[in-house]
Amino acid sequence: MSSTHDELAATIDAMVQPGKGLLAADESTSTIARRFEAIGLASTEDSRRAYRQLLLGTRGLGEFISGVILYEETLGQKADDGTPLPQLAAEQGIVPGIKVDSGKIPLALAPGDEITQGLDGLAERLVGYKRQGARFAKWRAVFNIGPRLPSAAAIDANAHALARYAAICQAQGIVPIVEPEVLMDGDHSQARCAEVSEAVLVGVFEALRRQAVVLEHMVLKPGMVLPGESSGVKALPAVVGAQTLSVLKRTVPAAVPGILFLSGGQSPEEASANLDAMHRSGPLPWHLGFSYGRALQDPVLKAWKGQPANIAAAQTALLKRSRLNSAATLGRYAATLETS
Repeated sequence: MSSTHDELAATIDAMVQPGKGLLAADESTSTIARRFEAIGLASTEDSRRAYRQLLLGTRGLGEFISGVILYEETLGQKADDGTPLPQLAAEQGIVPGIKVDSGKIPLALAPGDEITQGLDGLAERLVGYKRQGARFAKWRAVFNIGPRLPSAAAIDANAHALARYAAICQAQGIVPIVEPEVLMDGDHSQARCAEVSEAVLVGVFEALRRQAVVLEHMVLKPGMVLPGESSGVKALPAVVGAQTLSVLKRTVPAAVPGILFLSGGQSPEEASANLDAMHRSGPLPWHLGFSYGRALQDPVLKAWKGQPANIAAAQTALLKRSRLNSAATLGRYAATLETS
């Protein structure tokens, strides 16, 4: 058994744990600027560093969070006492990871479809990221839903890019998180979301096999099967859970150790309730957890407001949300816990 194999297996064991999930704190500079604008805070290198120090310095977070996805800027930043921010996470048993894609652009000759960039020079970048403490990576592909979207070309192109990224990561001893996000934007039905999600996942796993990606050494980060955000329909958690599991059981091999859902625009409460519903249907072949960004951070930002005096309240909000999502991964979440 190679040392790379052992390294990947050890990272998977640290990331995929019962009752735990990931904190997605990998917002790009432009995205976090929008989040800060909502609380009246200017986005500067220091304000971003202060916020991410707040997140990673939350005592007790490692009880519910097994890994954190960081933005490249954060990987090189330090806490007030000089501790590298990735080390701040590692000291709590939280595995540091890094977003490595370069964002999305329109897919040529495919109106309405998009493709994610970032493969050029990826192997070399991973060497540097690993030196800074990253043990896993994340690549996000997006799929827009429309009457004729996504096209077969978009599914194939993004699946190929995800698989090439995953193969490059594994060759460098970095665990890849494969994120094929079927967007909630639009007025489509839940059935249409299920149809597209199934087609996307079939394409992704076919591409992963062609690229010889070891399924036991990767993590899948999909969205849940939901009605379009502007459809006017709110599906009950039991329905979301059943529809999502139906798609996953048809498409995701049991060899995949963990499926960590993105929140994708759901409210914090919805993301917890829908995840919980999936754990009430009996044994599953994979660990189902969370890799939430907004669904963990929105309450934190509202409590913090960029004020040092509010750090303790913001960290309390993060711990509460993390604890509730931990309960959801065990089928123990209830709406009454929101106010307890």
